[in-house]
Amino acid sequence: MPKRKDLHKILIIGSGPIIIGQACEFDYSGTQACKALREEGYEVVLVNSNPATIMTDPDMAQRVYLEPLTAESIERIIQRERPDALLPTLGGQTGLNLALELAERGILSRYNVESIGAKKRAIERAEDRDLFRESMAAAGLETPASGYAATVRDAHRIADRIGFPLIVRPSLTLGGTGAGIAYTREQLDRVMTHALETSPRNEALVEQSVLGWKEYELEVMRDGADNVVVVCSIENFDPMGIHTGDSITVAPAQTLSDREYQVMRDAAVKVIRAIGVETGGSNIQFAIHPHTGQMLVIEMNPRVSRSSALASKATGFPIAKIAAKLAVGYTLNELPNDITRETPASFEPTLDYVVVKIPRWAFEKFPGVDRTLFAQMKSVGEVMAIGRTFPEALQKAVRSLETGLHGLSGNDGEALTGMSEAEILEKVAEPLPERLLLIYEALKRGVSPHALAEKTKIDLWFLDQMRLIAETERRVVRGSNGSRRRLTQEMLWEAKQRGFGDAQ
Repeated sequence: MPKRKDLHKILIIGSGPIIIGQACEFDYSGTQACKALREEGYEVVLVNSNPATIMTDPDMAQRVYLEPLTAESIERIIQRERPDALLPTLGGQTGLNLALELAERGILSRYNVESIGAKKRAIERAEDRDLFRESMAAAGLETPASGYAATVRDAHRIADRIGFPLIVRPSLTLGGTGAGIAYTREQLDRVMTHALETSPRNEALVEQSVLGWKEYELEVMRDGADNVVVVCSIENFDPMGIHTGDSITVAPAQTLSDREYQVMRDAAVKVIRAIGVETGGSNIQFAIHPHTGQMLVIEMNPRVSRSSALASKATGFPIAKIAAKLAVGYTLNELPNDITRETPASFEPTLDYVVVKIPRWAFEKFPGVDRTLFAQMKSVGEVMAIGRTFPEALQKAVRSLETGLHGLSGNDGEALTGMSEAEILEKVAEPLPERLLLIYEALKRGVSPHALAEKTKIDLWFLDQMRLIAETERRVVRGSNGSRRRLTQEMLWEAKQRGFGDAQ
């Protein structure tokens, strides 16, 4: 379909200040959208409260407003600029929340502004857990048992129905802010009170715990002709229970058989259609029981997300750019892929390499903060590395963290070498930022991947791949024995294939 001629001026909402849970990835997405829409001849109006972004550069949009991201502020901008449409799916959760508020207050209808990409009903279906569960059930998909609570008493009624442990997630917060887990009624009282204080709507989702299940994400795109493509599959190294922004993630998914992947892919297509995202990208999260294979749909972001930015860089598929063009009428088969310039965007990228993302924490700047990783995101950034194999990409990512590590090997330090094997096995069960290095130290000492899988709930395949790195280190050390002449070409080749850098 050709681009829409009835639209002339389009309003884009930015994500505001860079904070934990919502950072530079949305500047990247918004900038791509501005460039894509201007390329098509549309007048772009941008509002963002953060001047330290590329998207607020005067050359990015015809009109740039550095104003508070509130419904009142945006109404005044709409009243002045009279845009034909609002594109709400590129400004993170802030942009989505504001679009929903503008629609609920009747501001969009009052000024005849069309929401493109995702309309109010689609946003509500994705954000309201009851509507989401109903939509998934109608599509024949399972979700965790859950319920919304506006009071602690409501939460106790849900607990009586579902049982403990429970995950409590405040509505409409960023990066899992205010989330917690409850194993008892006393813990539920405490966690629920905090969640209600955190939520803009003073409500929280009380949900069946799926801690320890395997976690996956699919980046999905849909156009106005109902063509759907899966841009990228992402597997979390860490099990369910840790916010995906605090998890090591791997693309493409490594431990799914092709049959399992196709089932998940078909489910993702059902999800985006059931929710009703008309055009653009969505991030859909799944949990799979490691023993039974039961698959649950956890949630869906009806917008470009943090993972979308990662998927764009991992695959070369410009999700935000394509999403902006789909919103104004194009279909996937009409848009070229940026890499080949000839292959249409309706073809799903195929990766013959592995991408690993590792979060970056800065707890030294936040003394006294609980360092345990859970449903509330705590990382301040992330690094991404590409390799032919998982070990290669993993070690490259560790080096990229700029924390003084040359990779997994050669970083023992007194903190690890001074710990006994029993202490390491006890510590490795805790989801802490240093767990990756603790796992590697345990593998070097001969602890089996099976024992570590039992402790950490990390998939055995990932742990076995780390064991290969440890074995290579042992062979290189034994083979060189202090003499460079005994480091053979074969050993060097093996070490390089498993991600060892020159310093190692």
